[in-house]
Amino acid sequence: MGISRTSSTFSPPVMEARRWLDGVTHPDGRPLINVSQAAPVDPPVPQMREAMAHAALNDDNVHLYGPVLGTESLRTTLADNASKHYDTRITADNVAITSGCNQAFAAVLAALCTEGDEVLVPTPWYFNHKMWMDMSGVGAVPIPCEDNMHPTVAAAEARITSRTRAIALVTPNNPTGVEYPADLVLAFFKLAQKHRLALIVDETYRDFHSNPAAPHALFQQPDWGQTFIHLYSFSKSYRLTGHRVGAIIASPTRLQEIEKFLDTVTICPNQIAQHAALWGLNNLDAWLGEQRLEILARAAAIREGFDVLAAKGWTLRSAGAYFAYMQHPFAMSSAELAPFLVKDAGILCLPGTMFVPEGDPTGATHLRIAFANLDVAGITTLYERLSAVAL
Repeated sequence: MGISRTSSTFSPPVMEARRWLDGVTHPDGRPLINVSQAAPVDPPVPQMREAMAHAALNDDNVHLYGPVLGTESLRTTLADNASKHYDTRITADNVAITSGCNQAFAAVLAALCTEGDEVLVPTPWYFNHKMWMDMSGVGAVPIPCEDNMHPTVAAAEARITSRTRAIALVTPNNPTGVEYPADLVLAFFKLAQKHRLALIVDETYRDFHSNPAAPHALFQQPDWGQTFIHLYSFSKSYRLTGHRVGAIIASPTRLQEIEKFLDTVTICPNQIAQHAALWGLNNLDAWLGEQRLEILARAAAIREGFDVLAAKGWTLRSAGAYFAYMQHPFAMSSAELAPFLVKDAGILCLPGTMFVPEGDPTGATHLRIAFANLDVAGITTLYERLSAVAL
């Protein structure tokens, strides 16, 4: 009997980490600090929820199947939004709405790859991308990052083979939070173009980038659609994580192939979620700008307060958007340290081993901290608890 793709794929890391909480209690005066997952803990703003309720009660169409690639109104509005943000011309024909950004990645990979193909991915990588590649029979070829947590074009080019179909980047990055410079992203575009590969850029955290303008110039490149595939998420920007709404911007030709996957898997994106995303695009620019500034302030607090950990031998490798990537000073592997911290320090975080290939020694020395739900005082408390850990 053969082994199924799911049984040969590792367990979801966030779910695994939650099991570390079983049987552990935390004193009232020292509650758990959960920095394990990049998900807003607050619901959407009341006005958005009212718009969703109104649609559910008054628009019969939201309870029926909709277009496979999403409603025309949302596709058009997102195209206009992206055109303005990236100073380019994008149309609704370039846009597909998906059931979350994870599905966007899955759909793109299905359209690009067959079993035995390969995709180049910087490490540390986003584990759900790796999980989908495993389940698809697609090889994830690691591109080790430099000390600044940037991948290099030279390292990527050295790993291109006849089986390579794409390069996948996440910026701002999950798990490191680092923002890839515009010239680096463009260099990867040119590399992909040179070798006739696709360049997938997951910009789930785009709205929390330190640069309020376009973070890259890929949409301005001639024939960008032959190479570039953009992924986006409404989940973090509008607190819609539970409603699963993401997007792909690509050439119409690619979207024809992607449509086959989406029609088979979900038939159409959630209709009420699309109403929420559309309402957000039309009404929440100022609010989203405030949320961005708050996240940037928290990232600044991560960097500015790190001296207390640096004095204990810790190293902050990178911080931005929702994440910080830290090198710990202990002989213990992060795979053991992370569950230990739940009991010893009341902190739930993820070990670096969850973001790298098995056996990669860098994973054992790092932790990922998803700090977006901590205010400045919470970050101070986090650092106090980590600095008190003694092994």
